[in-house]
Amino acid sequence: MAILPIRTVGDPVLRTEASKVTKFGVELERLVADMAETMADVHGAGLAAPQVGISLRIFTFNVDGASGHVINPHLEIGEELQPDHPEGCLSVPELGFVVPRQQWARVTGVDASGAPVSYEGTGMLARCFQHETDHLNGQLYIDRLEGEDRKSAFRAIRKSDYEAVIARTVAERGQSIDSSFGRPARSGRPSAGGTTKGS
Repeated sequence: MAILPIRTVGDPVLRTEASKVTKFGVELERLVADMAETMADVHGAGLAAPQVGISLRIFTFNVDGASGHVINPHLEIGEELQPDHPEGCLSVPELGFVVPRQQWARVTGVDASGAPVSYEGTGMLARCFQHETDHLNGQLYIDRLEGEDRKSAFRAIRKSDYEAVIARTVAERGQSIDSSFGRPARSGRPSAGGTTKGS
């Protein structure tokens, strides 16, 4: 397994609708395992394939003891909104905003071997499913913001010092990337921040 570089805001792959997975086998299984390891390394709640530069409809998750992966997910959501909660994203480092999300969600799809899977949950798990599915549709959580929060988020990203934030984040994560990328794996890991890192 390997820890993969995570793409950050500004990378076109994050704004492209991911393609349906049609080919199953060892390479797909390896990608899913690498994504799970990468997600764990950065203490993420979820990780979508576009975030590691692969435009395929796959995401991994690990929230409150529920973990797994879904390929070609179909998302269903309830009508009730959950209480406000700051949401963050591994691809938009060091920012966090309250995003309206439904309280309940279910994803169905297949696993890396092509077997059917179905997961459902409320609260953080439901939030994760919605966040990751957005990634597969070429959407970031900041796109769902409105009013002053939306202005603040996009203003922060446009600032010249945000490039420094991204560069620092990429450099820190780069120390965990395994030897197949030319660097040794790091044993220590940074602590998680105050916001929930959706992916």
